[in-house]
Amino acid sequence: MSTAELHTLTGAYALHALPDDERVAFERHLGVCGACAQEVRELSATAARLGLAVSAVPPPALRDRVLREITTVRQEAPSHARGSRPTASPGRTGRWSTYALAACVAAAAAFGGVAVWQNQVAQDARQEAARAQLHNERVAQVLTASDARTSASDLAGGARGTVVVSKSVNRAVFLASDMAPPPGGKVYQLWFNDEGTMRSAGLMNPSASDDTVLLDGPVDSASGMGITVEPTGGSEEPTSDPVALMDFQDA
Repeated sequence: MSTAELHTLTGAYALHALPDDERVAFERHLGVCGACAQEVRELSATAARLGLAVSAVPPPALRDRVLREITTVRQEAPSHARGSRPTASPGRTGRWSTYALAACVAAAAAFGGVAVWQNQVAQDARQEAARAQLHNERVAQVLTASDARTSASDLAGGARGTVVVSKSVNRAVFLASDMAPPPGGKVYQLWFNDEGTMRSAGLMNPSASDDTVLLDGPVDSASGMGITVEPTGGSEEPTSDPVALMDFQDA
């Protein structure tokens, strides 16, 4: 993908609408393009405000009003029956009206539950968008830092790993390309290398061959990072030989 094309992806990235390969390519581009990083921050903030603006909760009295009007508003006959008298036997009309009324009452009763469910879905979506926005901002902060240092290495199976470290932000970002999926029930775990002592730095997405991970915790005095294969959920300390070891580039 050309640099000119990458410049056009800021909006899609802010809305989390990029496929994994384009997302990873664009996040690498963020490390060298301050203009795109600034535009992503502004678009992400705007998207969050718009999401909050469209949320609406039905008024509490709406359900009661619907139930009241069921008893006073006559149901209109089907279009094919207008102008003709019903031929149903006595008592049948009243029975079907009862069924219709019961269905309307059930629908009205369910309406309150649907409204609550819709509001919960909207709230969950806003929270997820806020978490994603915060993650993107923190990743961009590392990638665009003036003291960001990048180290890259070929990994097993033709994969490629790149780590970007900013001492001023005190965080690191790991970008992986073409990672083979871990064995069933396993996950790739990242580690900070603190002079030979490995400190957990988070888990990779086991279903993504291309991934961008903001390493958990501060860099502090770590001189590099490692990757191991661990049981789902991760381990307190490495339990396998490292898949990769990468040194951080000195400032």
